[in-house]
Amino acid sequence: MKILISSHFFHPSVGGIQQVSYTLAHSFVKAGHEVAVVTTTRDKSDVNFPFRIISRPRPGQLLELVEWCDVFFHNNISLQTAWPLLAIRRPWVVAHHTWIARMDGTVSVRDRLKQNAISCATNISVSKSVARHLSSPSIVIGNPYRDTLFKRNDAVLRNRDLVFLGRLVWDKGIDLLIYALELLKKKGVKLQLTIIGDGPESRTLKQQILRLGLRDQVEFLGTRTGEELVALLNAHKVMVIPSRWQEPFGLVALEGIACGCVAVGAECGGLPDAIGPAGITFACGDVEDMARKIETLVGDEVALNRFRVAAEAHLHNHTAGRVARKYLDVLEAAMQ
Repeated sequence: MKILISSHFFHPSVGGIQQVSYTLAHSFVKAGHEVAVVTTTRDKSDVNFPFRIISRPRPGQLLELVEWCDVFFHNNISLQTAWPLLAIRRPWVVAHHTWIARMDGTVSVRDRLKQNAISCATNISVSKSVARHLSSPSIVIGNPYRDTLFKRNDAVLRNRDLVFLGRLVWDKGIDLLIYALELLKKKGVKLQLTIIGDGPESRTLKQQILRLGLRDQVEFLGTRTGEELVALLNAHKVMVIPSRWQEPFGLVALEGIACGCVAVGAECGGLPDAIGPAGITFACGDVEDMARKIETLVGDEVALNRFRVAAEAHLHNHTAGRVARKYLDVLEAAMQ
């Protein structure tokens, strides 16, 4: 197949959708298909890819690319690149990684246009929650994680309690996790928390920790990537994902689980899909329920190991090769 991928952001831009686009493009080529990627990201790197990347194509270029392809795949819908389909008929597949709405939940005219447009496409949703949000039927395929990087390493001593990984923003609910830590301390359960990431809430969170008397329990490490991040995750027992926001999926949960962490996450959006049988969820925004679930897990090695065993099959469904094969099945069916 000649597959044209539309990915609003792409390498070297970083983020969940960018990573999925990158992984799928490589996997499609590895499976013997010809791939081209259109994106708004300007590629300033000197990396050689086994596929073409066309940054900010002119209208004529975009028409030629749609004419060239056998199937047009949007990794998140973009009206900016979909318009040639009005003139050139090609099978159209759209993978939905987030809600078709504004950040505050309101629906704009542009969002309504997108909801109407996807009735002409074969749709994929990254979670059951995203599928319920769409106005058209979709096939649920969870996101792939980087299984070549995120792995368990039994040589690393797993002697740390809790870890949070992500941007330090209000939506991620780190302040709620800190309040849960305070509740546990009052009960005589003193746990250590490692916070990996950076963001605008960093100063506010550090002030909260000082105010609650938790300075000796919380460590801020800033941003960590690659093998250093993998080693850190392997040193922890439990990853907590306390998001306030309705996460469309929650790739960070898979990364932690792959490194042997048991996930404790908010029952918001697609997080339960990402966690699967490899952890437990708590009521979204409920600090007391979060504290109870953390306390239940951290001291119970039998339960922790049971979740790690259950994680193996769950992770297998989210490897790059497995997910890419599911996507190719959908693309091939759309062509027929």
